[in-house]
Amino acid sequence: MAQGDRQETAYMAVRVARLYYFQNMTTAAIADEIGTSRATVSRLLSFALDRGLVEIRVHDPQQVSGSLEAAIAHHYRLRSIQVVPVAAAATDKETLQRVTCHAAAYVNSLVTPGTIIGLAWGTTVAQIADQLLPRHVHDVDVVALNGSGSGASFINSFSESIVSRFAQNYGARAHHLPVPAFFDYPETRTALWREKSIKAIRDLQERASILLFSIGAEATGSYIHTAGYLGEEERQILRDEGLVGDIATVFFRADGSWRDVAFNARNSGPDMECFTRAAHALCVVSGTGKLPGLKAALRGGFINELIIDEPSARLLVEQIRSGAAA
Repeated sequence: MAQGDRQETAYMAVRVARLYYFQNMTTAAIADEIGTSRATVSRLLSFALDRGLVEIRVHDPQQVSGSLEAAIAHHYRLRSIQVVPVAAAATDKETLQRVTCHAAAYVNSLVTPGTIIGLAWGTTVAQIADQLLPRHVHDVDVVALNGSGSGASFINSFSESIVSRFAQNYGARAHHLPVPAFFDYPETRTALWREKSIKAIRDLQERASILLFSIGAEATGSYIHTAGYLGEEERQILRDEGLVGDIATVFFRADGSWRDVAFNARNSGPDMECFTRAAHALCVVSGTGKLPGLKAALRGGFINELIIDEPSARLLVEQIRSGAAA
């Protein structure tokens, strides 16, 4: 769908939602008013729900509202958590779709003039890019948090497309990081980090107010594990060293420690301290396979905002209560 068509659809979806929810009009009456069919009205209402333009809350007197969110936020001292309702029988694809739609709507609400957005590219962030609703916001920068080159090429169309799509969505400036995802030698990274052009990008990373990322995990088929960046020997080293996940190619242990991880001397990711300073260090998680890495990242203090699917949130709360997520 072209950008102009998406904007028009979003506008019509909001108009229909206001008539339906605020004025209690029937779909037939709305169809007559705007000159369309009842089927189109129904599709626009579904669009509004799927894209986060409308939120429906059910207040159940027998259940504490937001109990999952409250339990996780209290345990890990998060400033914000959003649990996305997903049916227990939903497929992994359906779960990811629901979570990334919700995340895209939330990110849209955060972007204001002068915002710097840092992206740790991957499958989840790519899906969020697909779900964004176009908004032109003045003076926005979108910067890659890690390199994506592999083999003989510094160019990776998957990762560069994510940064470009976010930038296009907001009318922003795109800043790619033209280095490998992993360097062959630590000395090469040290030398490149001294270059003015690379230092300028890393400065943007440090100043980003929104850091958007998910957890890389071998168990879930994370892109960094499946796209040829890591050989079997390297993956075995990660297992042997007890590294349970990564953010922007920076690997960490179950306790959240990362600075003395030997493998990190060759990565292209940022200093993880920037996640502790960002106003919105926003982690988006879909699927229980990411929970070990998520818990480690929470222990490390890399996350202050979390969007997670309901089944995963329920399991995390069970682990908190049993002491397994201490």
